[in-house]
Amino acid sequence: MIKSSQQNSSLHDPVIDQFIDSVWMEHGLSKNTLTAYRTDLRKTSEWLASQARGDLINVQRTDLLDYLAARSEAQHSPRSTARLLSTLRRFYSYCHRHALIGEDPTRLLSAPKLGRPLPDALTEDEVERLLSSPDTRTPIGIRDRTMLELLYATGLRVSELVSLCDSQLNLRQGVLRVTGKGEKERLVPLGEEAIAWLEKYQKQVRPELVQDSSAKELFLTNRKQGMTRQAFWYLIKRYAKKEDIRSHLSPHTLRHAFATHLLNHGADLRAVQMLLGHSNISTTQIYTHVAKARLKALHAQHHPRG
Repeated sequence: MIKSSQQNSSLHDPVIDQFIDSVWMEHGLSKNTLTAYRTDLRKTSEWLASQARGDLINVQRTDLLDYLAARSEAQHSPRSTARLLSTLRRFYSYCHRHALIGEDPTRLLSAPKLGRPLPDALTEDEVERLLSSPDTRTPIGIRDRTMLELLYATGLRVSELVSLCDSQLNLRQGVLRVTGKGEKERLVPLGEEAIAWLEKYQKQVRPELVQDSSAKELFLTNRKQGMTRQAFWYLIKRYAKKEDIRSHLSPHTLRHAFATHLLNHGADLRAVQMLLGHSNISTTQIYTHVAKARLKALHAQHHPRG
């Protein structure tokens, strides 16, 4: 019976495809966001089939409530569940508009309450150790050092870093043209250190990596292909382990450090917002809390009456 339900659920994959195409055309969402939508919907469909609950189109509100409860029991984070619910709401709104369903089953569902966690930021000393970790006597070490330097100098998202093309760089003017979320472009200054490493990488390493390859990405692997987010995340973890950096790391570790260290040194919040490519300044304000928390910790550690 479950097998039959799974077969039936596959009939609605075209609806997922149509939904993905629709939100991409209407909102210009990033590839990563669209992939997350597709993953959320397919996992929901698979759970419904495994429980003989039907499929995405023929679903009841109680079925979705039970799925959310099952995720909670499996200890999924409230944040990931909130993202799932956002996906489902968007999907069922689309289905309702196109008369695929009579009533939106997510209409009365409540999102889990979320705290606002502070992003983890490395200290300036930890960043220096991380950036100095690659063995720059090797071509791959030069590539890795350049990527780390560029990420810390610009605050790029990792997805923006690995998708960079040579045409986006203007080393003479010292700026980088980035296409971020929502296909929005922004110009980001590079800084002397990042420029020096980029010049070294482009002259000494990339020509060797790009041989007989049609890859357009700036940063390439030994296989002459563009670097992936997952591969770069592995690099960060490897170098952090090498330097015995025990702070909690994420793919955005250097982006968080970029923003926090700018504010620590007196940068204007609006300027940091523009550099990060945030559409709303409230997203950037979280870094002011990180900076304040760091100052309080330093005060408590070093002041005689702290």
